[in-house]
Amino acid sequence: MAAIVRAGLQGGIFVSPISAWEIGMLSKLRPRRSAIVRFTPDPKTWFARFMAGPGIWEAPFHPDIAIDASWLPGEVHGDPADRLIIATARHLGLPVVTRDRKIIAC
Repeated sequence: MAAIVRAGLQGGIFVSPISAWEIGMLSKLRPRRSAIVRFTPDPKTWFARFMAGPGIWEAPFHPDIAIDASWLPGEVHGDPADRLIIATARHLGLPVVTRDRKIIAC
């Protein structure tokens, strides 16, 4: 939480559009399983409200970032969404705030 507050005080928090896709995937009902996470009242509204918060900015996403995600050095991360988030952060020169140990190790 402290890292998020620091980021907010240093010019804002940039959120990749890929994070919206991940929210959708986490909230999707699956056969014989409930959603992993519930976003109320629904994922689109939750994400829109989050993005409307003070100091929250949409990170750009464009073909250069997508290609860079394919060429990250070493065995950075196998999850395509995480690779896109890492490439976005590198493109913008920003840290990634996460609990994902594979991303932190980058």
